[in-house]
Amino acid sequence: MKRETLFLKVAVFLIGSPVLALCLFWVPGIVGDRSILDPEISLWRYPVMIGLYVTAIAFFMALFQSLKLLSFIDKSEAFSELSVRALKIIMTCAIIISAFYVAVLPLLYVMADSSDAPGIIVIGLVILFASTIIAVFAAVLKKLLKNAIEIKSENDLTV
Repeated sequence: MKRETLFLKVAVFLIGSPVLALCLFWVPGIVGDRSILDPEISLWRYPVMIGLYVTAIAFFMALFQSLKLLSFIDKSEAFSELSVRALKIIMTCAIIISAFYVAVLPLLYVMADSSDAPGIIVIGLVILFASTIIAVFAAVLKKLLKNAIEIKSENDLTV
C-alpha cells in the first residue's frame, strides 16, 4: 500500500506548493498593484486579501486532512471513525470555500467589469464548482465509509 499512497502524498504536496507560492507572492502583489491602478477598488483591498487567505487556510486544512486519511490507509485503519472525521473536515472546508466564492462573485463581477477582464469571473466559477464537487464527493465517501464501518462491526460481532 505504501507505493500508492506515496504517489498520492506527493500529489498533495504538488497541489499545495503552487497555492502556497500564490498566497505568499501573488496575492499581496496583485491586490496592491490593482488598488493603485483603480482607486475605486482600493477600499476592497484588505477584505479581498483576508477572504483569499481564509479560503487558503480552508484549502490547506483539507490538504492536511487528506494526508491524514492517506496515513490511515497506510496503517490499515481506513475503516475507522478517524477516517470519517477527516472526510467530514474535508467536506466542511470545501463548503466554506464554496460559500465564500458564492458571496464574492458579485465583487468579482464588478472588478471584471471595471478592468474589462472576464477571466476573473471564470476563475471564481471554476474554484466554486471544483470545491462544490469535492464537498459532494467527500459527503458520498463519508456515507459509504460509515456504512462499511457498520457492516464491519456487525460482521465482527457475528464471528
